Amino acid sequence: MAKTRSVFVCSDCGQESPKWMGKCPGCGAWNTLHEEKSVNLTKNTRSQKEGKVQSLAQVSGENRQRLLSGLVELDRVLGGGFVPDSLVLLGGDPGIGKSTLLLQSAEKLAAQEPLLYVSGEESASQIKMRAERLGVDGEKILLLPENNMERILARITKENPKVVIVDSIQTVFTEEVESAPGSVTQVRECAMKLLLEAKGSDRIVILVGHVTKSGNLAGPRVLEHMVDTVLYLEGDKNEEFRILRGTKNRFGSTHEIGLFEMKEKGLMGVDNPGELFLSRKHNSSGMVVYPALEGSRIFLLEIQALCAKSPFGNPRRLSSGYDLNRLHLMLAILEKKMHFMLADQDIYINVAGGMKIQETAADLAVCLAIASSLKERRFDAATLALGEVGLGGEIRSVPQVEKRVLEAHSLGYRRVVLPQDMAEKLAPATSIELIGVRNIREAVERFS
Repeated sequence: MAKTRSVFVCSDCGQESPKWMGKCPGCGAWNTLHEEKSVNLTKNTRSQKEGKVQSLAQVSGENRQRLLSGLVELDRVLGGGFVPDSLVLLGGDPGIGKSTLLLQSAEKLAAQEPLLYVSGEESASQIKMRAERLGVDGEKILLLPENNMERILARITKENPKVVIVDSIQTVFTEEVESAPGSVTQVRECAMKLLLEAKGSDRIVILVGHVTKSGNLAGPRVLEHMVDTVLYLEGDKNEEFRILRGTKNRFGSTHEIGLFEMKEKGLMGVDNPGELFLSRKHNSSGMVVYPALEGSRIFLLEIQALCAKSPFGNPRRLSSGYDLNRLHLMLAILEKKMHFMLADQDIYINVAGGMKIQETAADLAVCLAIASSLKERRFDAATLALGEVGLGGEIRSVPQVEKRVLEAHSLGYRRVVLPQDMAEKLAPATSIELIGVRNIREAVERFS
Protein backbone atom coordinates (compact mmCIF):
# COMPACT_ATOMS: atom_id res chain seq x y z
CA MET A 1 0.00 0.00 0.00
CA ALA A 2 1.32 3.44 -0.94
CA LYS A 3 2.46 5.55 2.00
CA THR A 4 1.82 9.24 2.25
CA ARG A 5 4.44 11.69 3.33
CA SER A 6 4.53 15.43 3.84
CA VAL A 7 7.04 17.41 1.81
CA PHE A 8 7.66 21.07 1.02
CA VAL A 9 7.72 21.80 -2.71
CA CYS A 10 9.01 24.96 -4.41
CA SER A 11 6.37 26.55 -6.62
CA ASP A 12 9.06 27.92 -8.98
CA CYS A 13 11.38 25.01 -9.67
CA GLY A 14 9.67 21.98 -8.09
CA GLN A 15 12.50 21.29 -5.60
CA GLU A 16 11.36 19.09 -2.70
CA SER A 17 12.52 19.57 0.88
CA PRO A 18 11.67 17.50 3.98
CA LYS A 19 11.18 20.69 6.02
CA TRP A 20 10.20 24.28 5.40
CA MET A 21 12.94 26.80 4.60
CA GLY A 22 12.62 30.46 3.78
CA LYS A 23 14.89 30.12 0.75
CA CYS A 24 14.54 27.34 -1.81
CA PRO A 25 17.77 25.27 -1.94
CA GLY A 26 17.21 24.62 -5.66
CA CYS A 27 16.56 27.98 -7.29
CA GLY A 28 17.22 30.41 -4.42
CA ALA A 29 13.72 31.94 -4.46
CA TRP A 30 12.28 33.16 -1.17
CA ASN A 31 8.99 32.02 0.39
CA THR A 32 8.16 29.59 -2.41
CA LEU A 33 8.14 26.33 -0.40
CA HIS A 34 4.61 25.03 0.25
CA GLU A 35 3.63 21.93 2.20
CA GLU A 36 2.05 19.11 0.23
CA LYS A 37 1.14 15.52 0.92
CA SER A 38 2.83 13.34 -1.63
CA VAL A 39 2.81 9.62 -2.32
CA ASN A 40 5.68 7.18 -2.59
CA LEU A 41 4.63 5.68 -5.92
CA THR A 42 5.15 1.97 -6.39
CA LYS A 43 6.77 0.56 -9.49
CA ASN A 44 3.45 -0.27 -11.11
CA THR A 45 1.76 3.09 -10.63
CA ARG A 46 3.64 4.76 -13.47
CA SER A 47 3.37 3.44 -17.01
CA GLN A 48 6.68 2.00 -18.06
CA LYS A 49 7.83 1.98 -21.68
CA GLU A 50 10.83 -0.19 -22.32
CA GLY A 51 13.41 1.45 -24.56
CA LYS A 52 15.55 -0.31 -27.14
CA VAL A 53 19.31 0.25 -27.25
CA GLN A 54 20.67 0.95 -30.72
CA SER A 55 23.42 2.97 -32.30
CA LEU A 56 22.66 6.47 -33.47
CA ALA A 57 23.43 5.45 -37.07
CA GLN A 58 20.63 2.87 -36.93
CA VAL A 59 18.00 5.38 -35.88
CA SER A 60 15.64 6.32 -38.69
CA GLY A 61 16.33 9.90 -39.69
CA GLU A 62 13.48 10.57 -42.10
CA ASN A 63 11.55 13.79 -41.63
CA ARG A 64 8.29 13.34 -39.76
CA GLN A 65 5.20 14.59 -41.53
CA ARG A 66 3.93 17.65 -39.70
CA LEU A 67 0.23 18.18 -39.10
CA LEU A 68 -0.94 21.62 -40.19
CA SER A 69 -3.21 23.46 -37.78
CA GLY A 70 -5.05 25.36 -40.49
CA LEU A 71 -3.94 28.68 -38.95
CA VAL A 72 -0.98 30.10 -40.90
CA GLU A 73 0.33 32.21 -38.02
CA LEU A 74 0.24 29.27 -35.58
CA ASP A 75 2.03 27.00 -38.06
CA ARG A 76 4.65 29.72 -38.56
CA VAL A 77 5.51 29.81 -34.85
CA LEU A 78 5.53 26.01 -34.62
CA GLY A 79 8.01 25.82 -37.49
CA GLY A 80 5.61 24.34 -40.05
CA GLY A 81 2.95 22.56 -38.00
CA PHE A 82 2.61 20.07 -35.15
CA VAL A 83 5.14 17.23 -34.96
CA PRO A 84 3.96 13.70 -33.98
CA ASP A 85 5.17 12.36 -30.62
CA SER A 86 5.31 15.89 -29.24
CA LEU A 87 3.99 17.70 -26.17
CA VAL A 88 3.06 21.37 -26.69
CA LEU A 89 2.31 23.87 -23.91
CA LEU A 90 0.28 27.03 -24.60
CA GLY A 91 0.19 29.73 -21.93
CA GLY A 92 -1.28 33.20 -21.59
CA ASP A 93 -3.25 35.56 -19.38
CA PRO A 94 -6.89 34.75 -18.53
CA GLY A 95 -9.24 35.83 -21.30
CA ILE A 96 -6.45 36.38 -23.84
CA GLY A 97 -7.87 33.76 -26.26
CA LYS A 98 -6.04 30.46 -25.58
CA SER A 99 -9.17 28.29 -25.72
CA THR A 100 -10.48 30.23 -28.70
CA LEU A 101 -7.25 29.66 -30.62
CA LEU A 102 -7.21 25.92 -29.88
CA LEU A 103 -10.90 25.43 -30.68
CA GLN A 104 -10.41 27.09 -34.06
CA SER A 105 -7.35 24.93 -34.70
CA ALA A 106 -9.19 21.81 -33.47
CA GLU A 107 -11.71 22.12 -36.31
CA LYS A 108 -8.91 22.04 -38.90
CA LEU A 109 -6.96 19.28 -37.16
CA ALA A 110 -10.04 17.08 -36.66
CA ALA A 111 -10.70 17.20 -40.40
CA GLN A 112 -7.34 15.47 -40.92
CA GLU A 113 -6.93 13.16 -37.91
CA PRO A 114 -9.06 11.96 -34.94
CA LEU A 115 -9.02 14.58 -32.18
CA LEU A 116 -10.03 14.50 -28.51
CA TYR A 117 -10.69 17.78 -26.70
CA VAL A 118 -10.45 17.32 -22.91
CA SER A 119 -12.01 20.18 -20.96
CA GLY A 120 -11.34 20.45 -17.25
CA GLU A 121 -12.64 24.01 -16.87
CA GLU A 122 -15.79 24.26 -18.98
CA SER A 123 -18.81 22.04 -19.46
CA ALA A 124 -19.78 20.60 -22.82
CA SER A 125 -22.59 23.14 -23.24
CA GLN A 126 -20.20 26.06 -22.64
CA ILE A 127 -17.80 24.81 -25.30
CA LYS A 128 -20.74 24.31 -27.66
CA MET A 129 -21.77 27.94 -27.14
CA ARG A 130 -18.24 29.13 -27.98
CA ALA A 131 -18.11 26.90 -31.06
CA GLU A 132 -21.40 28.35 -32.35
CA ARG A 133 -20.14 31.89 -31.78
CA LEU A 134 -16.92 31.15 -33.67
CA GLY A 135 -18.68 29.26 -36.44
CA VAL A 136 -16.73 26.06 -35.66
CA ASP A 137 -18.11 22.82 -37.05
CA GLY A 138 -17.67 20.33 -34.22
CA GLU A 139 -18.88 17.24 -36.09
CA LYS A 140 -15.48 15.52 -35.93
CA ILE A 141 -14.29 16.94 -32.59
CA LEU A 142 -14.58 14.41 -29.75
CA LEU A 143 -15.34 16.28 -26.51
CA LEU A 144 -14.55 14.95 -23.03
CA PRO A 145 -15.38 17.10 -19.96
CA GLU A 146 -13.17 15.36 -17.37
CA ASN A 147 -10.66 16.18 -14.61
CA ASN A 148 -9.51 12.71 -13.55
CA MET A 149 -6.26 11.78 -15.26
CA GLU A 150 -6.82 8.03 -14.99
CA ARG A 151 -10.18 8.29 -16.75
CA ILE A 152 -8.69 10.63 -19.37
CA LEU A 153 -5.93 8.13 -20.17
CA ALA A 154 -8.46 5.29 -20.38
CA ARG A 155 -10.55 7.29 -22.84
CA ILE A 156 -7.46 8.11 -24.90
CA THR A 157 -6.65 4.39 -25.11
CA LYS A 158 -10.20 3.57 -26.17
CA GLU A 159 -10.68 6.33 -28.76
CA ASN A 160 -7.03 6.31 -29.97
CA PRO A 161 -6.99 9.94 -31.18
CA LYS A 162 -4.08 11.40 -33.12
CA VAL A 163 -4.39 14.78 -31.35
CA VAL A 164 -5.26 15.38 -27.68
CA ILE A 165 -6.00 18.86 -26.28
CA VAL A 166 -6.09 19.26 -22.48
CA ASP A 167 -7.60 22.54 -21.27
CA SER A 168 -6.04 23.03 -18.82
CA ILE A 169 -3.20 21.13 -17.10
CA GLN A 170 -3.88 22.97 -13.81
CA THR A 171 -7.41 21.53 -13.55
CA VAL A 172 -6.66 17.81 -13.98
CA PHE A 173 -5.50 15.56 -11.17
CA THR A 174 -4.30 12.03 -10.58
CA GLU A 175 -5.60 9.86 -7.75
CA GLU A 176 -2.04 8.74 -6.98
CA VAL A 177 -1.31 12.16 -5.43
CA GLU A 178 -3.37 13.56 -2.57
CA SER A 179 -2.63 17.25 -3.16
CA ALA A 180 -5.20 19.53 -4.77
CA PRO A 181 -5.42 20.09 -8.55
CA GLY A 182 -3.08 22.82 -9.69
CA SER A 183 -0.45 22.10 -7.05
CA VAL A 184 3.17 21.58 -8.03
CA THR A 185 3.04 17.83 -7.51
CA GLN A 186 -0.22 17.36 -9.39
CA VAL A 187 0.89 19.42 -12.38
CA ARG A 188 4.20 17.58 -12.58
CA GLU A 189 2.70 14.08 -12.29
CA CYS A 190 -0.13 14.75 -14.75
CA ALA A 191 2.25 16.28 -17.27
CA MET A 192 4.56 13.28 -16.96
CA LYS A 193 1.69 10.86 -17.65
CA LEU A 194 0.71 12.83 -20.74
CA LEU A 195 4.34 12.96 -21.85
CA LEU A 196 4.61 9.17 -21.64
CA GLU A 197 1.35 8.91 -23.55
CA ALA A 198 2.62 11.17 -26.34
CA LYS A 199 6.08 9.70 -26.83
CA GLY A 200 6.22 6.61 -29.02
CA SER A 201 2.53 6.67 -29.92
CA ASP A 202 2.58 9.24 -32.76
CA ARG A 203 0.19 11.40 -30.75
CA ILE A 204 0.25 15.16 -30.46
CA VAL A 205 -0.69 16.36 -26.97
CA ILE A 206 -1.44 20.07 -26.50
CA LEU A 207 -1.67 21.48 -22.98
CA VAL A 208 -3.14 24.80 -21.90
CA GLY A 209 -1.33 26.41 -18.95
CA HIS A 210 -2.26 29.28 -16.66
CA VAL A 211 0.19 32.08 -15.91
CA THR A 212 1.04 33.84 -12.66
CA LYS A 213 0.89 37.58 -11.94
CA SER A 214 4.50 37.90 -13.07
CA GLY A 215 3.63 36.41 -16.47
CA ASN A 216 5.31 33.02 -15.93
CA LEU A 217 3.54 29.73 -16.38
CA ALA A 218 1.93 28.56 -13.17
CA GLY A 219 3.26 25.39 -11.59
CA PRO A 220 6.80 24.01 -11.42
CA ARG A 221 9.43 25.34 -13.81
CA VAL A 222 10.20 21.73 -14.67
CA LEU A 223 6.93 21.68 -16.65
CA GLU A 224 8.50 23.86 -19.34
CA HIS A 225 11.53 21.54 -19.48
CA MET A 226 9.34 18.45 -19.97
CA VAL A 227 7.44 19.70 -23.01
CA ASP A 228 8.81 20.03 -26.55
CA THR A 229 7.32 23.42 -27.36
CA VAL A 230 6.28 26.37 -25.17
CA LEU A 231 4.03 29.04 -26.70
CA TYR A 232 2.84 32.28 -25.10
CA LEU A 233 -0.19 34.22 -26.30
CA GLU A 234 0.44 37.86 -25.40
CA GLY A 235 -1.44 41.12 -25.68
CA ASP A 236 -3.91 43.33 -23.89
CA LYS A 237 -7.30 41.62 -23.74
CA ASN A 238 -8.90 45.05 -24.14
CA GLU A 239 -7.11 45.49 -27.47
CA GLU A 240 -7.77 43.58 -30.68
CA PHE A 241 -4.26 42.29 -31.47
CA ARG A 242 -2.65 39.14 -30.04
CA ILE A 243 0.96 38.00 -30.42
CA LEU A 244 1.86 34.30 -30.30
CA ARG A 245 5.50 33.85 -29.32
CA GLY A 246 7.51 30.64 -28.97
CA THR A 247 9.97 30.58 -26.07
CA LYS A 248 11.00 26.97 -26.63
CA ASN A 249 10.77 24.81 -29.74
CA ARG A 250 12.68 21.59 -30.30
CA PHE A 251 11.47 21.40 -33.89
CA GLY A 252 11.90 24.96 -35.12
CA SER A 253 13.01 28.51 -34.43
CA THR A 254 12.00 30.50 -31.36
CA HIS A 255 12.42 33.82 -33.18
CA GLU A 256 9.20 33.66 -35.19
CA ILE A 257 6.02 35.31 -33.91
CA GLY A 258 2.41 34.94 -34.99
CA LEU A 259 0.13 37.95 -35.17
CA PHE A 260 -3.62 37.61 -34.70
CA GLU A 261 -6.52 40.03 -34.66
CA MET A 262 -9.45 39.29 -32.36
CA LYS A 263 -12.70 39.57 -34.27
CA GLU A 264 -16.28 38.43 -33.81
CA LYS A 265 -15.48 35.06 -35.41
CA GLY A 266 -12.36 34.48 -33.33
CA LEU A 267 -8.65 35.03 -33.93
CA MET A 268 -7.72 35.87 -37.50
CA GLY A 269 -4.14 35.90 -38.76
CA VAL A 270 -2.62 39.17 -40.00
CA ASP A 271 -0.88 38.69 -43.35
CA ASN A 272 0.92 42.02 -43.89
CA PRO A 273 1.81 43.45 -40.49
CA GLY A 274 4.50 45.92 -41.68
CA GLU A 275 2.64 49.13 -40.78
CA LEU A 276 0.06 47.57 -38.48
CA PHE A 277 1.34 49.31 -35.33
CA LEU A 278 2.14 52.58 -37.06
CA SER A 279 0.36 55.89 -37.50
CA ARG A 280 1.84 58.46 -39.86
CA LYS A 281 -0.40 61.23 -38.60
CA HIS A 282 1.87 62.29 -35.74
CA ASN A 283 3.10 65.88 -35.85
CA SER A 284 4.44 66.22 -32.33
CA SER A 285 7.93 65.82 -30.95
CA GLY A 286 9.27 62.70 -29.26
CA MET A 287 8.21 60.17 -31.91
CA VAL A 288 10.63 58.08 -34.01
CA VAL A 289 9.82 55.08 -36.23
CA TYR A 290 12.03 52.01 -35.90
CA PRO A 291 12.07 48.85 -38.13
CA ALA A 292 11.94 45.90 -35.73
CA LEU A 293 12.96 42.39 -36.77
CA GLU A 294 10.79 39.57 -35.39
CA GLY A 295 11.69 36.20 -36.86
CA SER A 296 11.56 36.56 -40.63
CA ARG A 297 9.31 39.66 -40.72
CA ILE A 298 9.79 43.38 -40.28
CA PHE A 299 7.46 45.52 -38.16
CA LEU A 300 7.58 49.29 -38.19
CA LEU A 301 7.15 50.44 -34.60
CA GLU A 302 6.57 53.93 -33.31
CA ILE A 303 8.72 54.75 -30.29
CA GLN A 304 7.25 57.55 -28.22
CA ALA A 305 9.16 59.55 -25.61
CA LEU A 306 7.94 62.19 -23.19
CA CYS A 307 10.19 64.37 -21.04
CA ALA A 308 8.50 66.50 -18.40
CA LYS A 309 9.84 68.61 -15.56
CA SER A 310 9.67 66.62 -12.35
CA PRO A 311 7.97 68.33 -9.39
CA PHE A 312 9.81 66.03 -6.98
CA GLY A 313 13.44 65.42 -6.16
CA ASN A 314 13.40 61.86 -7.50
CA PRO A 315 12.35 61.82 -11.20
CA ARG A 316 10.37 58.91 -12.60
CA ARG A 317 11.56 56.55 -15.33
CA LEU A 318 8.82 54.42 -16.90
CA SER A 319 9.03 52.24 -19.98
CA SER A 320 6.40 50.18 -21.82
CA GLY A 321 7.67 47.78 -24.49
CA TYR A 322 11.35 48.72 -24.02
CA ASP A 323 13.64 47.31 -21.35
CA LEU A 324 13.78 49.69 -18.38
CA ASN A 325 17.39 48.85 -17.54
CA ARG A 326 18.34 49.56 -21.14
CA LEU A 327 16.58 52.91 -20.86
CA HIS A 328 18.72 53.82 -17.85
CA LEU A 329 21.83 53.09 -19.94
CA MET A 330 20.62 55.34 -22.77
CA LEU A 331 19.91 58.18 -20.34
CA ALA A 332 23.38 57.86 -18.83
CA ILE A 333 24.94 58.00 -22.32
CA LEU A 334 22.93 61.11 -23.25
CA GLU A 335 23.97 62.83 -20.02
CA LYS A 336 27.63 61.92 -20.48
CA LYS A 337 28.07 62.50 -24.22
CA MET A 338 25.47 65.19 -24.91
CA HIS A 339 25.54 66.92 -21.52
CA PHE A 340 21.75 66.76 -21.31
CA MET A 341 20.30 67.73 -17.93
CA LEU A 342 17.98 64.80 -17.28
CA ALA A 343 18.24 64.58 -13.50
CA ASP A 344 15.17 66.82 -13.09
CA GLN A 345 13.10 65.23 -15.89
CA ASP A 346 10.40 62.57 -15.68
CA ILE A 347 11.00 60.38 -18.74
CA TYR A 348 8.45 57.99 -20.22
CA ILE A 349 9.02 55.59 -23.13
CA ASN A 350 6.22 53.77 -24.94
CA VAL A 351 6.21 51.41 -27.93
CA ALA A 352 2.89 52.08 -29.64
CA GLY A 353 0.63 49.09 -30.32
CA GLY A 354 1.67 46.98 -27.33
CA MET A 355 4.71 45.34 -28.96
CA LYS A 356 7.73 44.44 -26.83
CA ILE A 357 11.18 45.15 -28.27
CA GLN A 358 13.59 42.28 -27.64
CA GLU A 359 16.69 43.60 -29.45
CA THR A 360 19.19 46.41 -28.91
CA ALA A 361 18.73 47.77 -32.45
CA ALA A 362 16.14 50.24 -31.09
CA ASP A 363 18.71 52.13 -28.97
CA LEU A 364 19.31 54.89 -31.53
CA ALA A 365 15.59 55.44 -32.08
CA VAL A 366 15.01 55.68 -28.32
CA CYS A 367 17.81 58.25 -27.88
CA LEU A 368 16.53 60.34 -30.79
CA ALA A 369 12.99 60.23 -29.41
CA ILE A 370 14.19 61.42 -25.99
CA ALA A 371 16.23 64.23 -27.54
CA SER A 372 13.29 65.21 -29.75
CA SER A 373 10.95 65.46 -26.75
CA LEU A 374 13.51 67.29 -24.60
CA LYS A 375 14.24 69.92 -27.29
CA GLU A 376 10.63 70.07 -28.55
CA ARG A 377 11.77 69.45 -32.12
CA ARG A 378 9.79 67.07 -34.33
CA PHE A 379 11.63 64.17 -35.95
CA ASP A 380 10.98 63.72 -39.68
CA ALA A 381 8.03 61.32 -40.11
CA ALA A 382 9.50 59.93 -43.36
CA THR A 383 12.78 58.88 -41.70
CA LEU A 384 13.54 55.67 -39.82
CA ALA A 385 16.31 55.10 -37.26
CA LEU A 386 18.06 51.93 -36.14
CA GLY A 387 21.34 51.08 -34.47
CA GLU A 388 22.80 49.86 -31.19
CA VAL A 389 24.34 52.51 -28.94
CA GLY A 390 27.49 51.47 -27.09
CA LEU A 391 28.57 52.81 -23.71
CA GLY A 392 31.09 55.07 -25.44
CA GLY A 393 28.32 56.67 -27.48
CA GLU A 394 29.31 54.87 -30.70
CA ILE A 395 26.61 53.53 -33.05
CA ARG A 396 27.12 49.83 -33.62
CA SER A 397 25.85 47.54 -36.39
CA VAL A 398 22.69 45.44 -36.07
CA PRO A 399 21.71 42.23 -37.89
CA GLN A 400 19.87 42.11 -41.22
CA VAL A 401 20.04 45.83 -41.93
CA GLU A 402 19.50 45.37 -45.66
CA LYS A 403 16.20 43.55 -45.09
CA ARG A 404 14.97 46.34 -42.81
CA VAL A 405 15.98 49.03 -45.32
CA LEU A 406 14.23 47.28 -48.22
CA GLU A 407 11.04 46.92 -46.17
CA ALA A 408 11.16 50.62 -45.28
CA HIS A 409 11.61 51.52 -48.95
CA SER A 410 8.65 49.34 -50.00
CA LEU A 411 6.44 51.13 -47.47
CA GLY A 412 7.29 54.55 -48.81
CA TYR A 413 9.97 55.83 -46.41
CA ARG A 414 12.61 58.05 -47.94
CA ARG A 415 15.50 58.01 -45.43
CA VAL A 416 17.06 55.67 -42.88
CA VAL A 417 19.47 56.70 -40.13
CA LEU A 418 21.84 53.81 -39.38
CA PRO A 419 25.47 53.03 -38.44
CA GLN A 420 28.09 54.56 -40.76
CA ASP A 421 29.75 51.28 -41.75
CA MET A 422 26.43 49.73 -42.76
CA ALA A 423 25.46 52.82 -44.78
CA GLU A 424 28.67 52.53 -46.79
CA LYS A 425 28.06 48.86 -47.55
CA LEU A 426 24.42 49.24 -48.56
CA ALA A 427 24.65 52.52 -50.50
CA PRO A 428 25.22 50.94 -53.96
CA ALA A 429 22.51 48.32 -53.43
CA THR A 430 19.48 50.48 -52.62
CA SER A 431 17.78 53.62 -53.87
CA ILE A 432 16.62 54.85 -50.46
CA GLU A 433 18.69 57.62 -48.84
CA LEU A 434 21.00 56.17 -46.19
CA ILE A 435 22.32 58.55 -43.52
CA GLY A 436 25.25 57.05 -41.67
CA VAL A 437 26.19 58.25 -38.19
CA ARG A 438 29.24 57.28 -36.15
CA ASN A 439 28.20 58.28 -32.64
CA ILE A 440 25.24 59.50 -30.66
CA ARG A 441 26.43 63.13 -30.68
CA GLU A 442 26.45 63.25 -34.47
CA ALA A 443 22.99 61.69 -34.66
CA VAL A 444 21.36 63.94 -32.03
CA GLU A 445 22.88 67.17 -33.31
CA ARG A 446 21.74 66.41 -36.84
CA PHE A 447 18.20 65.27 -36.21
CA SER A 448 16.95 66.99 -33.09
